Amino acid sequence: MEPSTIEPANDREALLMTEPMTVHRIAAMLTLLVLVSIGAFAQTGSASQPPAPSAPAADKQAGEAKAEGLRAAHSDSSYVIGANDVLAINVWKEPDISRSVPVRSDGKISLPLVGELQASGQTPRQLEQEITKRLQSYISEPEVTVIVTASNSQRVNIMGMVSRPGAYLLTSSTTVLDAIAMAGGFKDFAKQKSIYVLRQAPDGTQKRIPFNYKEVIKGKNPDQNIPLQAGDTLVVP
Repeated sequence: MEPSTIEPANDREALLMTEPMTVHRIAAMLTLLVLVSIGAFAQTGSASQPPAPSAPAADKQAGEAKAEGLRAAHSDSSYVIGANDVLAINVWKEPDISRSVPVRSDGKISLPLVGELQASGQTPRQLEQEITKRLQSYISEPEVTVIVTASNSQRVNIMGMVSRPGAYLLTSSTTVLDAIAMAGGFKDFAKQKSIYVLRQAPDGTQKRIPFNYKEVIKGKNPDQNIPLQAGDTLVVP
């Protein structure tokens, strides 16, 4: 009978002491890995977000964005300001100057620091440049926007035998045919050969311009289909 091998007491004690130490080391390494991963994720997240601008910079950016939005509101650079139009004039960060002003019958407007200036006959962009030029003596780098909020000058009146007589907003390309279409076309018994445009001459007299609808739609005398002007009155008898 072979004698049984007995493990020395010292070896057993060393083994028992090593096992808990190994477990603790593994736990510590896992904890360290978790902490490193969390730190790396936090750094990645903060790096992906740009630093917030300072309060003055953010304020200026917001103002510039607002100014661009206001400029977009009058994208039709061909519009010509006229008497009785209403203009919203905004000077960035200058509420005492910014205001809504009507264009007087003489075509002029008045603003603080600017004084009186001619608005009629200019586009909104041209008027912006003129106001900016005058404000440069008082304000450093003024930001000016001009918006036509009420277009009372650029209108044409359509009267007589049309479906919707009245005053209509005029664009730079509105012709007699366009105006008839805007008014909903003719009523029954309209005298389509006897239409005419009443136009005020510079000397104050009134000019009568004939328009024969039957001829124009057949391609005869197409020059009769003239572009209308502000203040014209189209009469359909």
